[in-house]
Amino acid sequence: MTRPPSAAQRRVIDAADPVTGRLRGTEAQLAALVKRGLAFRHPRPPHDHFLTPEGHRVRQGITRAPEPAGPGKAPASTGVFAARTGGEPDPPQPGPARRREVHSAWLGLLELRRMTNPDGAVDRPCGWERTHLVRAAALALEAAGHRPAGPDDGGYRVRETPQPEAVAVHEPDGEALRACAATLEEAGWQVSEHREPRTGTRYLLASPRRA
Repeated sequence: MTRPPSAAQRRVIDAADPVTGRLRGTEAQLAALVKRGLAFRHPRPPHDHFLTPEGHRVRQGITRAPEPAGPGKAPASTGVFAARTGGEPDPPQPGPARRREVHSAWLGLLELRRMTNPDGAVDRPCGWERTHLVRAAALALEAAGHRPAGPDDGGYRVRETPQPEAVAVHEPDGEALRACAATLEEAGWQVSEHREPRTGTRYLLASPRRA
């Protein structure tokens, strides 16, 4: 687990606009938050800084977050909220509190889309999602109520792939896999179904839609 934000960084996070997540702070503070994945710099002038979905969760006092550990591997904890990608060795406990956390993160992501997509569209992924593919796809799935896999049981698993801007979604239940595809398409992802060459197991490839 990484160390929590410094007191100065925490003050910047706590003072963020409650709706947009816009930040005010020194260049060093803002740069440090960007480096930690808690904020991003808007690509258009005046290049303001905003909280990422993880930053919003830290602001609300959430201190756990899985981070992808590499292709085909379960994520490791980093100290920031993230949706479950499936297969974590120590997953967060399900229940009403977790559902509220995920719902809040999803609303924050929709606001991020509105603020950063050039036309303000919320029906397709934004730049942050394109650089955090696994976490973004997992958030769409968990927010829609799909069941992530535990360490040793069935459910969805979202993993990196060698293809640019594409993640793989594995789900042993065929009906649940099709439901995952429908959720991702509704969330603005392009989805196609494939089979593993050796086993014939079906899986999804999903990429953020651009238009």
